[in-house]
Amino acid sequence: MTGLLWVTQGLLALVFLLAGGFKLLTPSAQLVKRQPWTANSSQHMVRGIGVAEALGALGLILPGVTHIAPALTGIAALGLALVMASALGFHLARHEAPHAVVPVVLGLLAVFVLYGRFALAPLS
Repeated sequence: MTGLLWVTQGLLALVFLLAGGFKLLTPSAQLVKRQPWTANSSQHMVRGIGVAEALGALGLILPGVTHIAPALTGIAALGLALVMASALGFHLARHEAPHAVVPVVLGLLAVFVLYGRFALAPLS
């Protein structure tokens, strides 16, 4: 179970680091072309989501690797699951059901890490 959790954490960290970095580093005009939902959203909100995703990605990996505050891994997974729940609600409210699939999948994976790291194979 530990190996499966680490693989899931690694994949989630990669996805969220790329997604968060993209939201943080991409100029607004280019961001709107690639992610149209950002056109009607505050740039502060978009950048804030990027920060949350990037920090969550680091939180999935660094506590386990450094053995410093390993409970933060589960907390990071909870935070990312909440970000994905918000993304799901956002896209459904805008009648963008096809865009809801990715937040559902990533959210479920984050919940798996949360449960796994608190109940099945806690980091020590």
